[in-house]
Amino acid sequence: MAAAEVDAAYSSSDADSDVPFILYRDRPDWKDVEPLPQDDGPSPVVKIAYSEKFKDIYDFFRAVIKRDERSERALNLTKDAADLNPANYSVWHYRRVLLQSLKKDLQEEMGYIQQIIEDHPKNYQVWHHRRVLVEWLGDPSKELAFTASILRIDSKNYHAWSHRQWVLRTYELWQDELTFVERLLDEDLRNNSAWNQRYFVINNTSGFNQEVIDREIKFSQDLISKAPNNESAWNYLRGVLSDINMSDFTSVRDFCQSMYDKDIRSPYLLGFMVEMQEEQLEGGNGEESVLLKATELCDMLAKQFDPIRREYWNYIQRSLRLRFGKIQKDDANQH
Repeated sequence: MAAAEVDAAYSSSDADSDVPFILYRDRPDWKDVEPLPQDDGPSPVVKIAYSEKFKDIYDFFRAVIKRDERSERALNLTKDAADLNPANYSVWHYRRVLLQSLKKDLQEEMGYIQQIIEDHPKNYQVWHHRRVLVEWLGDPSKELAFTASILRIDSKNYHAWSHRQWVLRTYELWQDELTFVERLLDEDLRNNSAWNQRYFVINNTSGFNQEVIDREIKFSQDLISKAPNNESAWNYLRGVLSDINMSDFTSVRDFCQSMYDKDIRSPYLLGFMVEMQEEQLEGGNGEESVLLKATELCDMLAKQFDPIRREYWNYIQRSLRLRFGKIQKDDANQH
């Protein structure tokens, strides 16, 4: 059996293997390597109690790096090291050095890293490794399906979303993304990550022109009507209107007033109404009744519908009175 085959047979990464793991220091084909122990200094404050296996693998890993060995056995060693600590940056960096030096099959490596990500989906280093492989291959064709499979397990996985956004932006694969997002929102309209993705897609494609704004207002309102206490939808609507005055949109004002008239007292509805009234006052379009309504809503939020943020709403109420109550008095004195 060739040395590389012997080394692979010993690998701890093969969970289905019946072959017991043999320490590297006991392997005949590694006798030429002097293991390099970790140097924690003469008096480590908190000495980590590494297992014998961990010390053995990483002592040899450090030795391989020191001698800059580019070999199949070194590549197998990185697999064992990653198996013990998949978050180790140096392991993945050196593995990439070896992949290039040995001219390895990168599609095979893609299959390997897929398995690792499925076992460790919230590990930054493994996602970064996959990104580099996609760049080297120049082939993003599997990435949207792969990230979708991870998001089916955890729809809010930050690393999966980040990777997906990178793929979309780098390779201009926007065509079906809004459909994908709408499917996620059909499954869970409170999925904040999906709402964020919808904004990301539009912001990077059509932009928020008037036609898109009107469409997205209606889209938001339809889902808000289904779940008025869904903060994500309200935040999305706020984002759509972020560069313009919310209060200028009659449809938005009427929508909020209609919900209020139906005795819906979602704190997000009431807070949104306060913001619109504050905009009116800042624009000089607010009458005394607008200030009165805004402060009444703040009072309702503080005492009944959002008491956990009572101090915040009390502050907003005081601020509105100080900023606009005086203006109203000055206007009255001038007349």
